[in-house]
Amino acid sequence: MSQLDKEILIKMVMDGLRRTIIHYGLWFREVEHQLGMEKAFEVEDEAGDTSWAIMMNRLSRVLGFEVEEGIPVPLKEKSEDELLKLLDAVCVNWLANDGVWFQAVEKRYGMDYAKRCNDTCWTRFSPYEAYRIKKLLRMPEKPGLEGLRKALGLRLYARINRQSIEDVDDKTFIFRMNECRVQTARKRKGLPDYPCKSAGLVEYPAFARTIDPRIKTECIACPPDEHPDEWWCAWKFTITE
Repeated sequence: MSQLDKEILIKMVMDGLRRTIIHYGLWFREVEHQLGMEKAFEVEDEAGDTSWAIMMNRLSRVLGFEVEEGIPVPLKEKSEDELLKLLDAVCVNWLANDGVWFQAVEKRYGMDYAKRCNDTCWTRFSPYEAYRIKKLLRMPEKPGLEGLRKALGLRLYARINRQSIEDVDDKTFIFRMNECRVQTARKRKGLPDYPCKSAGLVEYPAFARTIDPRIKTECIACPPDEHPDEWWCAWKFTITE
């Protein structure tokens, strides 16, 4: 490799990061396959924290930035406004990543295969996201509807879309997606609603159950269902004792 020119070396660095991301994901997928989702979460807790610390420390020595408790010091020096802008960029990149995968599959194999892949991804990502949020907020094992309310506000979606919650009673609330970046973009292009209900029927119940297994989820409406202009999809969450 020492004989490679600078352009190829730069590409090797970028590709090495890309390979690392894929390898990390493959490890998670195989642990989940062999041991189940709950155990995969537990293993990823340890492996993720350890791997992140190793990578940050090594990169900090090469790139010349300090690390404190696993966090780059330049990140700690950012203002809250700067961190929110950075978080927005992270969230939009996540959505873009989701979209380009969908489109790449759709272009080669059609909408049906893209939707099947998408829906299956949500069976894993949705509970994983709930698990990470629950850990981030140090929630108890069963935080109830209040825990779900907080967790919905910390999803990556929450920085991209506009959502709202309406309390029905002390055991039920309705969650609405008032503005959806994906659906709004399709509307601007004169395209019909993307029929995301099949994904939502996986995504929302899995997210809610991971926060608290007592919470039941009901779809009020989600494309291709008809819906008012004020929202794209709506979900009812009810806690049972």
